[in-house]
Amino acid sequence: MTITLSSVISIIQKLIDVSLVWLIFYYILKNIRNNVKLTLLFKGVAIVILLKLVSDWFGFVTIGLLLEYVIMWGPLALIIIFQPEIRSILEQLGRSQLLGRHKVLTVDERERLVYEIVQAMDYLRKTRIGALIVIERDVSLNNYIEKAKKLYADLSSELLISIFFPKNPLHDGGVIIQGDRITCAGAVFPTSNNAKANRRLGTRHRAALGIAEESDAIALVVSEETGRISIAVKGELFYNLSLDDVRMMLIDELRPKQDSDFEDEIDEEEIYEENN
Repeated sequence: MTITLSSVISIIQKLIDVSLVWLIFYYILKNIRNNVKLTLLFKGVAIVILLKLVSDWFGFVTIGLLLEYVIMWGPLALIIIFQPEIRSILEQLGRSQLLGRHKVLTVDERERLVYEIVQAMDYLRKTRIGALIVIERDVSLNNYIEKAKKLYADLSSELLISIFFPKNPLHDGGVIIQGDRITCAGAVFPTSNNAKANRRLGTRHRAALGIAEESDAIALVVSEETGRISIAVKGELFYNLSLDDVRMMLIDELRPKQDSDFEDEIDEEEIYEENN
């Protein structure tokens, strides 16, 4: 069998074609994972398909017929019912950064970032000044940055405190941090409609939970009424945290994935050595 130039080109084209399809699926699944509502929707669809396969296997005619109607008309119903969530994932695909964060922070830069934020949170909680600080990660927040007041300033606890000072015109909105810089202030985020969320939560807490549901950002909140600190991340709200809790969560969440995997491998090796 002779290999011609046209056959080589054909093979390369097929490889590129398959790679692009897998790349598209990867980014779709990645954004579904970062959106709590779409994750639940994806699980629901998977359960319906699984039930259909089980009903066909055991010969359940009635339930199989009902599931056929669900599968037939389900996509149309999902588009109508979950239109905001579907639009959200399409927007996230457009905003996602192919190369991850704007800037990969060094260990010293991450430590300084955490130190400055914790210092600011400590002052804000003691003086009962409300605040909302959002740290961008892999999913871009440029859609919210465009509508906010641009700063592009070096991060410092003093600047964060001054932004949220009650007489500052920008204190009602949120601050977005990209890398180790404050990109904007006065940002407005979508509020969460999560039924499980405490009804007593204020607008800042619901906005923090909302952006954590729609992206992989880390949202820190200081309550104006109680001075309590909360963190919303991965669609969950961790309420009334201590400064040590905040520091540890930030260090853990901001650590690059490869570093986390490496540390997990070291821990496993240490456990193995101890057991042997």
